[in-house]
Amino acid sequence: MDLSSQNRDVATTDARYDQPLEFLLPDELYYGLGRSLVANARDRFFPEKLPPLLITSRPVDVGMLLGDRLALPWTRTVFTNLGDVISPETLPPLQLESRPVDVGELIGDQLSHWWISSLLRGLADAVAPERQPALELTSSPVNPTLPGDLLTLPRWSALITGPRLPMGEKPKPLVLPPLPRPIPKVALSESLPAQPTLEDLEANRLKKQIFRSKVREIALVSVAVAEVAYLAFTWLR
Repeated sequence: MDLSSQNRDVATTDARYDQPLEFLLPDELYYGLGRSLVANARDRFFPEKLPPLLITSRPVDVGMLLGDRLALPWTRTVFTNLGDVISPETLPPLQLESRPVDVGELIGDQLSHWWISSLLRGLADAVAPERQPALELTSSPVNPTLPGDLLTLPRWSALITGPRLPMGEKPKPLVLPPLPRPIPKVALSESLPAQPTLEDLEANRLKKQIFRSKVREIALVSVAVAEVAYLAFTWLR
C-alpha cells in the first residue's frame, strides 16, 4: 500500500464526521447581559422541545437527591420524619442476584435488646445449644498422610540447621579469639571532659520550666493586684 492510498483512506474516514472537533468554549459564554437575559427568559417560558431520551439500561429509583433534601425547609423534614415513623413507606421486595447467606441476628439488634433477654438467651444456649449443620471444608487437611485426626509436630532436632555429627563423636571445642584488654577508666576520665547525663539535662529543663512558671505567676498576680487597686480607688473616688 503506497502513501497516496493511505491518505485517501484517512480522508474518507474524516469525511464520515459531520462536525469537526472544537475545543473552544461555547458562544453562549460570550453573550452580553441583555442577550443572556433574553435567552434565559426564552428558555424559561418557551423551552426547547427535545426528543425523548433513549435509555439503554434499566433505571434505578434513588429517591430524592441530596441537594433537594438540603433545600427543603426544616418543617418539611419534621413532618416527613413523623410520617415515616407513623406510616412507613411500603417498598417492593428486594431483588437479589446472589445467593443469600444467613448471618443470624445483627450486632446492632443484639445490643438493642434488654439485659434480661441476653441472660435468658445465654441460659438457653447453655442448657439446649443450637445444632449447627456440618462445616463444609473447601481446603485439604494439614497433614493428610497421618492415619489419625491428631496433628503431630516435628522434633526440635529436625529443625536445627548445621552439620550433624555421627553417634559417639564429640564436637570439637570452639576456640574464640582473645578479648581485647579494657581501657583503664582513669585514662578516659583524664582525657575526655565530663559529659552531662540524661538525668542532669532533664533536671535542668525542669528547673527552667519551674522558674518561668514562677515568673509568669508573679507577673499575673501583680497585674491582678494593680487592677483591683485601680477599681477600688475609682469606686472610692
